[in-house]
Amino acid sequence: MRELNHLSDIYKNYDTFIIDLWGVIHNGMALNPKAIEAIEQLKQNSKKIVFLSNAPRPSSKVINFLLKMNLDRKYLSNVMTSGEAAMYAINKNQFGKTFYHLGPPRDTSVFEKVKDNKTDLESCDFILCTGLFDEHEKDLEYYKNLLKKYVSKKLVCTNPDLTVHRGKVEELCAGSVAKVFEELGGEVVYFGKPHKEVYKMCFNTNEKVLAVGDNLRTDIKGANNLNIDCVFISNGVHRDEYKKKSELKSLLEKYKVKANFFQKELKW
Repeated sequence: MRELNHLSDIYKNYDTFIIDLWGVIHNGMALNPKAIEAIEQLKQNSKKIVFLSNAPRPSSKVINFLLKMNLDRKYLSNVMTSGEAAMYAINKNQFGKTFYHLGPPRDTSVFEKVKDNKTDLESCDFILCTGLFDEHEKDLEYYKNLLKKYVSKKLVCTNPDLTVHRGKVEELCAGSVAKVFEELGGEVVYFGKPHKEVYKMCFNTNEKVLAVGDNLRTDIKGANNLNIDCVFISNGVHRDEYKKKSELKSLLEKYKVKANFFQKELKW
């Protein structure tokens, strides 16, 4: 893994750039100006940009969120979310018809078309996990107790991330609840990075692809699963896990992943 001072040094080698949003393009509250400059340059050089996010919501909701942050619409022609991929499957009743929604009310758009199939834990065909309840957003023990009697049902997880930083504050994501469910002995179906299915919606096999992301467990692992080159953004979700650049190699070994390049933040 080598340090990449400038994306401009290598961009000519690739056709398509699969770029993570939270932790690379923004921090949940504001855009990262250097990353925006990088995507502007890629666009000017006619490169294909795909934003791939583990957001548990449809792509349209994420696009609206980015527009509110003042990201120019011209960059948003290819946005794919784990929520969008999950929505296709849920609308087709792939896991059964009725479901229990485990997550905050703001995520209901993911099952908008089938909202009448929402029911309780006792009688549902499957559990749809988009995140944590607002009133229990830090307490994983709560979910252990809630779910322990229902491990015979499948849990569909629309965001495999364990945590995210909103500004400077770390928050738990749906992946943390899914992990609890697996530890109880339940089966989880994941939508989003690092699972291959979501990438099939982003590029064809003949494209030369570079993935850019800050999460070793999802962005970088996903790139490894598809055998595509990647850039690890080190000042994102793992920023508190190392102190100096020389420790990055062992950080990647800890997560059993490989990266071709690293940058502190995405910059041209």
